[in-house]
Amino acid sequence: MASKKKEIILQVTVNNQELWEEMLGFKGLIVVDVYQGWCGPCRTVVNLFKKIRNELGDDLLHFAVAEVDSIDALENYRGKCEPTFLFYAGGEFVAVVRGANAPLLQKTILDQLEAERKVLEQGAERVVIKDEALSKEGEDATIIQEE
Repeated sequence: MASKKKEIILQVTVNNQELWEEMLGFKGLIVVDVYQGWCGPCRTVVNLFKKIRNELGDDLLHFAVAEVDSIDALENYRGKCEPTFLFYAGGEFVAVVRGANAPLLQKTILDQLEAERKVLEQGAERVVIKDEALSKEGEDATIIQEE
């Protein structure tokens, strides 16, 4: 009798505020592709995410796609048309990458995953940022942007 393979879900789809809040409770690093309903999530990075998932096989790494039009917490990202990837750890915002720059995305994922491991295993301090798109006060953010 052939064994059934467990299908691994690469990206969680988040389409409402309740699912958003639940996702933020995941342990580890969450990479969220935020997108507009009219253009859909960034397809060019799916293979990169699969490659990283297969190479690392890390339970602390999660990928998600979230439509900004249906999630109140992301309302300040509405009306933007460039690919945007938000990084969360421990429910906190830790990095953002704008643009579909695969090498930069991969580096940021690996760097942030390592930082989160240090937080969880060694009690290191998590570095939290604010993105000007989310900050009503207009505070500067630590943004990693495509050059």
